[in-house]
Amino acid sequence: MGAKLGGGGGGRFDLGQNSDINVTPFVDVMLVLLIIFMVAIPAATVSIKLDLPPAIPPPPGTKVKEPILINVQQGGGVFIGETKTSLDTLPADLSRKLSADDPTLPPTQQRVYIRADKQVRYGDFMSVMNTLQGNGFYLVALINEEI
Repeated sequence: MGAKLGGGGGGRFDLGQNSDINVTPFVDVMLVLLIIFMVAIPAATVSIKLDLPPAIPPPPGTKVKEPILINVQQGGGVFIGETKTSLDTLPADLSRKLSADDPTLPPTQQRVYIRADKQVRYGDFMSVMNTLQGNGFYLVALINEEI
């Protein structure tokens, strides 16, 4: 950051070479960038307001209805609860099971849960999803279990 004022050969006005790094501009630029980021980060944080209903537990003594589970196993095995089915008969079997479980709602208006083994191929899982959606079952929930 300084100049060399004397020493070494050369003429009277020869100052030589200064090989020291001048870090002042670098520090200035870094401080300006730090301030810019400190001002910009809180503005970039977006919060989404959600109006969630309060959680109300069921009254004591009431029996909670068990959900209808579709289990997809490795190798293409598809089960509705404990009953084995196939992709061809899945919509009819599911409609029959949902109608027996809750006759007040149409089967396509009831929620269905899907659970798959860890080793199930993605294509097998998606063929079950496509079969359900192709037959009007759009209320599908996925179950994830902790390992």
